[in-house]
Amino acid sequence: MEWNFRTAELRDLDRVTEIEYICFPAEQAATRAAFEQRIKTFPSHFILLEHEGTPIGFVNGAVLDARYIEDEMYERTDSHNERGAYQSVYGLDMLPEYRGRGLAHKLMAQLIDQAKKEGRRGVTLTCLDEKIGFYETMGFKNEGVSASSHGGVVWNNMILEF
Repeated sequence: MEWNFRTAELRDLDRVTEIEYICFPAEQAATRAAFEQRIKTFPSHFILLEHEGTPIGFVNGAVLDARYIEDEMYERTDSHNERGAYQSVYGLDMLPEYRGRGLAHKLMAQLIDQAKKEGRRGVTLTCLDEKIGFYETMGFKNEGVSASSHGGVVWNNMILEF
């Protein structure tokens, strides 16, 4: 099977939006407009995984000066600072039929390796309770409940420091 990592482009908007709405409930999912802004603002921090030429998953996030993600960062890209301290993860998406193969870990590894090469202090993200263990397997530490109320649910601040 052919697997390929690449950065997202505007031509991918429909596909990444489709994947997002499969992976997240509507109240938590990023909009097509948000994805368009993210791709325009931080394309090198929006990594797709393709299977035989078709995107099946992705990870994306701005580079931040802040240690934690705040709700407005999901919809606006003005907090992105290419020289910032932390690579954020706004979303990690993998189509259900490709889960359980370690592919989400490989996507995260791509982003983590890039952040290390770029001299970041670490990677920051928020996740639901049921995803804490997944991120801990990659070395993330749970720093408690986030101030985020994105999508009307409780999120946890997770940090991987280098």
